[in-house]
Amino acid sequence: MIVRCWGARGSIPVSGRDYLKYGGDTTCIEIRTQRDEIIIIDSGSGIRRLGNRLMAERRFEYTLIFTHAHWDHLIGFPFFKPIYHRKTRVTLYGCPYAQASVQQIISRIMTPPNFPVALADVHADLIFHESCAVPFEIGGMRVTPIPLSHPNEGIGYRFEEDGKSFVFLTDNELMHHHPGGMAYEDYCRFARGADLLIHDAEYVAADYLTKKSWGHTVYLDALRLALDAGVARLGLFHHNQERTDSELDAMVEDCRGLISRGGHRLDCFAMNQEMEINL
Repeated sequence: MIVRCWGARGSIPVSGRDYLKYGGDTTCIEIRTQRDEIIIIDSGSGIRRLGNRLMAERRFEYTLIFTHAHWDHLIGFPFFKPIYHRKTRVTLYGCPYAQASVQQIISRIMTPPNFPVALADVHADLIFHESCAVPFEIGGMRVTPIPLSHPNEGIGYRFEEDGKSFVFLTDNELMHHHPGGMAYEDYCRFARGADLLIHDAEYVAADYLTKKSWGHTVYLDALRLALDAGVARLGLFHHNQERTDSELDAMVEDCRGLISRGGHRLDCFAMNQEMEINL
């Protein structure tokens, strides 16, 4: 299993010299399976660059899985070049929650005045599936969903293939229970023993004083989850739009210091939009 990050930022894309190391694109993760199938998680602004790569590779068949319908996880979809190619076939999974269907989630962002090209006018073959609670298979990859603790709800996922596991819990507030969400202990069990956990770590403690219930986690709570769950690697994710490279470096160093002083074995880092992880 290969996990590639094309966007690790939260809320809104950013640019400038303070964001060169970790990047400014919003959520988009690519998984390449042992069978060389392509799985994409979310279509934040990072999916634009992924689409360019897929076109260059002449790859036209993939699975796109959505965590939820907030705009920073969708805004790149109209700029994903493969959907305008007649050879493209995309199987889409997600849970609609507040909207009527997964198809509606996508069609609304491509409805005027939001975008000039309607979903009905794209050339790709789009196959929609709604999957809120039941595990499903993509080739040899088993995908298990779990509800996120987030306003308007959402879905996190565990991906398992050939004895390796990757857990993706973006936009998940560990210290506040949102309707439909789970308890800390549930997320701990869900992530237990994962080779890689990527978890929301948008806030520092000072942020959380005024932003509790906004749907995101303090990075030290994400670290605690990783340690309690016994994962091998933790990728801090969904970086706040104001968080500079140097500030993210400081968060990582703080985590690594706590890991070392506690005598733990955990590889902790902040995700960047050029990162590739082989499991």
